[in-house]
Amino acid sequence: MVAIDSENQKNMDSASTHAENDPRPLSQVFEDLARTTTAPVSFTELEDAFTDRSFAALLTFFAILNLLPLPPGTGIVTGIPLVLVSVQMVMGRESVWLPTFMRTKTIAPERFRQVSNKVVPWLQWLERFIRPRNWPFSQRQGDRWLGAFTTVLGMSVVLPMPLSNWLPALATAIIGIALCERDGRLMLGGLILGVVSISIVFGFAFIAANVLAYLAGFWPF
Repeated sequence: MVAIDSENQKNMDSASTHAENDPRPLSQVFEDLARTTTAPVSFTELEDAFTDRSFAALLTFFAILNLLPLPPGTGIVTGIPLVLVSVQMVMGRESVWLPTFMRTKTIAPERFRQVSNKVVPWLQWLERFIRPRNWPFSQRQGDRWLGAFTTVLGMSVVLPMPLSNWLPALATAIIGIALCERDGRLMLGGLILGVVSISIVFGFAFIAANVLAYLAGFWPF
């Protein structure tokens, strides 16, 4: 009897876990939200839609925003949420905190559908190749280490330098998707791309600093 009760409790716990975890791929979450929404979409609604994947999914969403064709210098604004989410991953927070002005910021339904139409095909293509495999971390440990790395990537996105935000944002999006699905191989690809992008950003910064120092030598004052 005790064994039966224990087995029943185990099954109930398992069912509860599956009920809480959204089985839909990330592309389907975006697609469903874009199809059903009739009012402006806030970041709070996005967080609710992503359920248990809120950290990784919001990281992916904010990174994808930086991949869209936006006016120069926009990375200063769109990169800040990347840093905020990443730092909270390092801190080990249970849920994402965003400032009030950001939580209440909304995206018009038409604009959200436009973003979704660009993002969903890319996610669907990528999701054909990803699955839970070779994940080297426990959940919390992975969140902290990857959060530390994406914090550096987010800071690279914020830097007001030409072409400095695209590669770090792409690396962050890949890492976010890998974290959603616990795909160790995709995570490794994202980390490699992230190291390359950081190297390029610091290389540009080093060259710019030397050029400015050289030009300063001709300044008459």
